[in-house]
Amino acid sequence: MGVQRLPLSGVTVVSLEQAVAAPYATRQLADLGARVIKVERPGEGDFARRYDTAVHGHSSYFVWLNRSKESLTLDLKEPRGRAVLDRLLDGADVLVQNLAPGAAGRLGLDPAALAGRFPRLIPCTISGYGTSGPWADRKAYDLLVQCQTGLVSLTGTPEETARTGVSVADIAAGMYAYSGVLTALYTRAVTGAVHPVEVSLFEALAEWMGQPAYYTEYGGTQPPRLGTRHATIAPYGAYRAADGREVLLSVQNEREWAALCADFLGRPDLTADPRFATGADRVAHRAELDAVVAGRVARSDSADVLALLRETGVACAGVNDVAAFLGHPVLAARDRWGEVSLPGGTRVRALRPPADLAGVPVRMDPVPAVGEHTEAILTELGHSPADIAALRADAVV
Repeated sequence: MGVQRLPLSGVTVVSLEQAVAAPYATRQLADLGARVIKVERPGEGDFARRYDTAVHGHSSYFVWLNRSKESLTLDLKEPRGRAVLDRLLDGADVLVQNLAPGAAGRLGLDPAALAGRFPRLIPCTISGYGTSGPWADRKAYDLLVQCQTGLVSLTGTPEETARTGVSVADIAAGMYAYSGVLTALYTRAVTGAVHPVEVSLFEALAEWMGQPAYYTEYGGTQPPRLGTRHATIAPYGAYRAADGREVLLSVQNEREWAALCADFLGRPDLTADPRFATGADRVAHRAELDAVVAGRVARSDSADVLALLRETGVACAGVNDVAAFLGHPVLAARDRWGEVSLPGGTRVRALRPPADLAGVPVRMDPVPAVGEHTEAILTELGHSPADIAALRADAVV
């Protein structure tokens, strides 16, 4: 699909990106029509291309994060490669990079160095722990940041901590980088001012830790680790039905609590029980309350439990595995599936961007092969076929 009808048509983003955080930010810009030129290492490309081979031989991470982009291979340490990058930046609106600590400075790609040469360029830096401070030189991967922010201490069972099952630190940083770039583009368009954007994985996930941070700072202890249970709400969690399937239910207010007691548990007397009089009381007596709820759920099959809970007005859900999620009726009925092409032409299902803009088409262009657009981009910059052949021969591209 062409990008002329999309909101970011005409915006050019150059990205020195790898792994998850920066590619997630730039893919969302590409979804909105930005031209994203992904600069990769000659011969190998983004190392996320080799995380797995699950999608017809391609990495599930890379397919998810890199549709609708152009791939240009460049050796940035070679002067001719750096000259190509500078020509790209001269016509670009945004530079996104999540290079290793200190690498952008060594290459002269830090915001201060860029400002003098490319005054309209919006630099976006994604780092592990920030570009200043005592941990600026440390590498950071998603699980390390989950550990450092305390998220892992909240996730799992009372007996064992657990990693969150998706790359939440990377995703959080990518989301804040995306919104920061949009804000910077808007500000430049309205005022002419250019504001560099900086996001760290640590500070992005720290924002997501706001509630447990307040709870711990002012409550005197951190929320307990309870599996599917909720630290401050009860009843809330997964209970096993007679057919062995789990059903999750959540009671958020007194009206729902009264309905659960009367219409699902068949125990209207529980609303007068002092152990369960308030939300705090129910949390304090969670074990006794869970025993009552679990006993009722265990008497019926999961489908019957879910039907009665919905009729009662209590929020509930079955506990899906990923395969069940892929077949979810909401995704099908709301037309959330599109298709993208992989290198080689194989087409695969891909979820459409979650934010719908009325009247704006969805962009789902192919996932690029390593260096697929190198020749076209170099030609666009004025290089002759002989120039390009020489650059290839010397492994500059």
